[in-house]
Amino acid sequence: MTTRLPSLAELQAATAPYLCDIVQIEPQWIDGNGHLNMAYYNVIFDRSGMSSSLIGLGEDYLKTRNGSTMTAECHIRYIREVRLGDPLQVSVLMVGCDEKRIHTYKELRHATEGWLSATAETMSLHIDMNIRKVAPFPPDILERLQALASAHAKVPRPDAVGRRIEMRTKPVKQG
Repeated sequence: MTTRLPSLAELQAATAPYLCDIVQIEPQWIDGNGHLNMAYYNVIFDRSGMSSSLIGLGEDYLKTRNGSTMTAECHIRYIREVRLGDPLQVSVLMVGCDEKRIHTYKELRHATEGWLSATAETMSLHIDMNIRKVAPFPPDILERLQALASAHAKVPRPDAVGRRIEMRTKPVKQG
């Protein structure tokens, strides 16, 4: 069964960030520290599904057009631990896109209490699965991406977008 995709006008009027369905932590994702293992934050972010539900880049796209997206880079920040039983919700902000890439920023929050657990900033590439190489999006998909990016551009960028890992050191005193 194919789900109706939003029209271009609906994408252009979309509120940002996009709120994904509430998810529950699976028991096997809990590590020896009694909280969600770091690897499964990525699973939750990956399953958030904005691309398939709004843009049309899901399983149907792979089956019918033999195209997909693959992650080129991902930066996850772990802010506050979550445990088994915590309901979680991912929000997705499209930071930008071009003919071959999608740049997103996601936040994982406790679904009922609202506090921030983690963030993920991701660069995804469009892949022609016939040759398994980066390729331009088809015009209709690019048009949908650009419409959503236009709507999301109206939202102030979180301070964490573009953040890098670094150890700030104190200057060594001379003398």
